[in-house]
Amino acid sequence: MRIRHFALCVGMVAGLTVSGTARAESATPPALSQNPIYRSGPTTPMACAVPAIRRGSLRSLKSFHRAMARCADRFWAGRFRAAGLPYSSPKVEITTGNASACGRVTTHGAQYCPQQRTVVIRVMRRDLTDPFRMNIAHSVAHEWGHHVQELSGILDARTTVYLTSSDEERTTLSHRLEMQAECFAGVFYSSTLESIGPGITWAQWIQAVGDAGESRSHGRPRNLAYWQNRGYTEAGAGACNTWTAPKSRVS
Repeated sequence: MRIRHFALCVGMVAGLTVSGTARAESATPPALSQNPIYRSGPTTPMACAVPAIRRGSLRSLKSFHRAMARCADRFWAGRFRAAGLPYSSPKVEITTGNASACGRVTTHGAQYCPQQRTVVIRVMRRDLTDPFRMNIAHSVAHEWGHHVQELSGILDARTTVYLTSSDEERTTLSHRLEMQAECFAGVFYSSTLESIGPGITWAQWIQAVGDAGESRSHGRPRNLAYWQNRGYTEAGAGACNTWTAPKSRVS
């Protein structure tokens, strides 16, 4: 298990990573602070068939990612249905290079491309030589969180706020966006973690997230860990309103 090597290698396409608002709740668009996805209710356990990963096998890694994608798709389709929102599946592209259907892959793990509604998973050499299941699974879980933001109107709403924000605010907006995706990943895990078979306890995983290196666009690891754990323990998207949280919780 590669806990010490945990790195948050996930994100959005370049130019679309800043989002959200650092302003008072009264000025926060309802699509951010009162989104219907927050009213999708509590999760229930869901079984997914997620296969083993064979060290050094690209084929087994791709099978794992596709199984995780099917699992995330089924889970979030149910949450959108519960919220009374329409749902559509994203495209999923798995690559070993740095080119994709939505341009150059700008991260070392995965990214979400809103215009193409595509989750791009980049298989890295370390995934083949040291296939830590939870690290690899998180590539899918986090990026699906961005797809949830796209379908629910959160991404469009944050763009409106972004246009009138200062540079300092934009950094906070990026943190709010990424931490919400982490929280949505935690909600997904609350239902499916047993099926994923992470090979690590939840407490160990959250500690690893909190001990990871800091990212300018994602924010402090301890806050990323807080939001992911909040989604998991609260077991519902209603726990994931990062847009009106105190700045100290999204720094």
